[in-house]
Amino acid sequence: MNISQKQWEAKVLEIDLPNHFWINGKAVDAKNGSTFDSINPATGKVMTKTAAGSLSDVNAAVSAGRAAFNSGVWANASPSDRKATLIELANLIDNNTEELALLESLNTGKPITDALTIDVPGAAAILRWHAEAIDKLYDEVAPTGRGSLAMIRREPLGVVGAVVPWNFPLDMAIWKCAPALAVGNSVVLKPAEQSSFTAIRLAQLATKAGLPDGVLNVVTGLGHDAGKALGLHMDVDCVAFTGSTEVGKYFLQYSGQSNMKQIWLECGGKSPNLIFANCKNLDAAAAASAFGIFFNQGEVCSANSRILVEASIKNEFLTLLKKHAQDWHPSYPLNPASKAGALVTVEHANKVMDYVEKGIAQGKLYCGGKRLNINESNCYLEPTIIEVQPHHVIAQEEIFGPVASVMSFSGESEAIEMANNSIYGLAASVWTDDLSQALRVSDALVAGTVSVNACDKLSPLTPFGGFKQSGNGRDLSLHSFDKYSGLKTCWIEY
Repeated sequence: MNISQKQWEAKVLEIDLPNHFWINGKAVDAKNGSTFDSINPATGKVMTKTAAGSLSDVNAAVSAGRAAFNSGVWANASPSDRKATLIELANLIDNNTEELALLESLNTGKPITDALTIDVPGAAAILRWHAEAIDKLYDEVAPTGRGSLAMIRREPLGVVGAVVPWNFPLDMAIWKCAPALAVGNSVVLKPAEQSSFTAIRLAQLATKAGLPDGVLNVVTGLGHDAGKALGLHMDVDCVAFTGSTEVGKYFLQYSGQSNMKQIWLECGGKSPNLIFANCKNLDAAAAASAFGIFFNQGEVCSANSRILVEASIKNEFLTLLKKHAQDWHPSYPLNPASKAGALVTVEHANKVMDYVEKGIAQGKLYCGGKRLNINESNCYLEPTIIEVQPHHVIAQEEIFGPVASVMSFSGESEAIEMANNSIYGLAASVWTDDLSQALRVSDALVAGTVSVNACDKLSPLTPFGGFKQSGNGRDLSLHSFDKYSGLKTCWIEY
């Protein structure tokens, strides 16, 4: 896939930008005709006007999902049939990688190379993994003894609302839709308004793959309209949400105000990255730490944004970290050599810069801190490193940008205390050459995933999610199926 910047720019002029709902297997406009501007953050220009959903549009999508579910056309299909359809969808994602990658980059400002080689192939692989698991999920028989037969079966819930963020739009849609569809649910997918393109295209490809009409519906729009309508809907059985902790709490409220639907949340993070003095390959730790905070412009919920360094190696490590930070200097996303692109919106860039200014006022700036103007857009920010104290604002609050907060500690117990001093508990990293220390510290950290001598590891083989205000439930792995199914016991006396 050796495509030049000029070739990508030519493809932009030719590509069809999806800007409508997908309900019951058809492209649909908003009932009231409302739209919102889809803006390319890399240029600041409006690309198209996208349909803005309201309650009536969500009602239509939920009704289509419920009708499909009640018909049994998908819910009662054999595991092998569901598996074949979802594998075909994964194949179609692979076959349309360039188009999907370009749509992703145009919406989010992320480097085209990341979308092309990481995001889109990753989405297809994760979908394929869940599809392959469908006919390998066994029901249970309880050990009741002779004369009784107690069967425990996994049943789909019905209609699932999936509300996904803008940082990895296609991947997050797949993380929700793959297990939800695999066990037989209907899905109403609500993408973030900043990044609707690939969600719509995914639904189109699903129809082409043979997914029955109404099983996967997409309603685009603003969170306080379409998202809230899903959360309050009396005929939605479950909402799976990835996004901010603030909005996650709204969905918990919506559940209590409506039908007590299940709410599964993957929310914010302020993940610690602990660097101990016995880490012999400090340069590798610094390179991985730079990746852990600067990849995807720092717009990653599990970004290792709090770097805790043992005091005796702090200066050496900071020198190495600053060196590797330069590898993440932003540039135009359609340049295939770009490792970092634009932040998703001007408003978000303003918010990140506000945190940078607070951090500089309270701490010590080591590098970066400047906003850049590229292609008439000022959504670009240099990779930034600021030394702070644990109580400072940027050491406590999620920034969601390329800003590393560095702190020092004097020993293992202090490091653990600092790492756990957060309302979040999503991920953590530990760098040490002492195996016992690696296990002790991993045991003590409150985090859904602890990566040792690595940063932010994940795979469809392992669950992803957090503790505390990072949310509940788990995406990925066989555990993800638990969110979208219920256990039914059938007891027979004979």
